[in-house]
Amino acid sequence: MQATEVKSFLEEKLADTLPHIQVEVEGEGCNFQLNLISDELVALSPVKRQQSVYAHLNPWIADGSIHAVTMKFFSRAAWAERT
Repeated sequence: MQATEVKSFLEEKLADTLPHIQVEVEGEGCNFQLNLISDELVALSPVKRQQSVYAHLNPWIADGSIHAVTMKFFSRAAWAERT
């Protein structure tokens, strides 16, 4: 599995509830680092943030396509300052 595949999948799945989300993915194979940029997600509790993403990744985790996922959440302003 490639990072671009995970990125496209998450952007498509999250677009309905988070239309302004930006997804950046690093890694390959079955280990990925997700940087999720969204003012809406940052407003949620850490558990709710992860649940909203894992809900879409769970089938890939269950079948072994994804083994490890690390998530970092950023507001748009925090992401702009970082890059």
